[in-house]
Amino acid sequence: MSSGTRRMKTKNKKKEGLGWMEWIRGWACVFHEFLFQRFMSSHLPNPLPLPPLSHLTCIVTGSTSGIGRETARQLAEAGAHVVMAVRNTKAAHDLIQQWQRDWSAKGLPLNIEAMELDLLSLDSVVNFSNAWNARLAPLHVLINNAGIFAMGEEQKFSKDGYEHHMQVNHLAPALLSLLLLPSLNRASPSRIINVNSVMHYVGFVDPDDMNVVSGRRKFSSLVGYSGSKLAQVMFSNVLFKRLPLESRISVVCLSPGIVLTNVARDLPRSVQVQYALIPYFIFSPQEGCRSSLFSATDAQIPEHCEKLKTGDKPICTFISQDCKHTKPSEEAQSLETANRVWEKTVEMIGLPLDALERLIQGQEVQCRYGTHQE
Repeated sequence: MSSGTRRMKTKNKKKEGLGWMEWIRGWACVFHEFLFQRFMSSHLPNPLPLPPLSHLTCIVTGSTSGIGRETARQLAEAGAHVVMAVRNTKAAHDLIQQWQRDWSAKGLPLNIEAMELDLLSLDSVVNFSNAWNARLAPLHVLINNAGIFAMGEEQKFSKDGYEHHMQVNHLAPALLSLLLLPSLNRASPSRIINVNSVMHYVGFVDPDDMNVVSGRRKFSSLVGYSGSKLAQVMFSNVLFKRLPLESRISVVCLSPGIVLTNVARDLPRSVQVQYALIPYFIFSPQEGCRSSLFSATDAQIPEHCEKLKTGDKPICTFISQDCKHTKPSEEAQSLETANRVWEKTVEMIGLPLDALERLIQGQEVQCRYGTHQE
């Protein structure tokens, strides 16, 4: 067999999925986090203490349950203006009333509100962004927290035509991050925080088959989830690289650890029981939100991001579940694939390729899902 033929077969194999060694290393990272996350995070207080945040405005997606709920509550109690960007605004308003009652004896009322956002509708993302940007208010922190892992379920597609995991975990947050750039730029220094997962280490993304419909790979909820999380890290790396240094917009991905959240609702009953019997290894939402709160508030994040930006291989910072700086998977650092994921993502969310540059300058951008204006 010629060397050219071997290279071609290796390249084709890479397109079909991760190599065996990468796959094994990825699962080793997943099991290591599961078994040792509590030990590695033993130095962290629970809850994580926050400085006064009355100078910050934060948007938290998916904040009516789990990690997002704890994140929104603790940011608000620290004084931040918190916007709960959620599909179920009634549930959010009920929570706000409850939190206000609990907090009323401690001082000033919480500065928190709810706005409707359905990540399974890109029209909803555009409408939310238009409504927020119309305020001409600064946005200091965007926390893309909402996500899904429909364990064991069959492949489903949104009304926009995209696989559910890919849309909710990657495409919709990507569109939201880009459309809110004018407000983030207005608040500079500001941050885009993506709640990711150690599962991206076992993910694979084919930019030509983001929906996993070509037949080259068999779809499963695990394939959908891990691939969407890897796509988010890749997109974040390119976003971080392309943002002008002077914009002072930090881009951070993080792992919250293995957390007991509403994902357990999608498990078979027998597995739910087993899931509930291993609380020592699994974080509570209050423990799981610590890396989100750290990424949103740590004073050294912008400086660390600036160092990464001027390095040989600019990638966004990745915060582990123990609130330490680490690196994403080797696959996530593939700039060639990441650039293709960027281009395909921008196409899928209906924006022109120069959308980032124009939005940073405050220009109007035409989106297939509506007209975005600053």
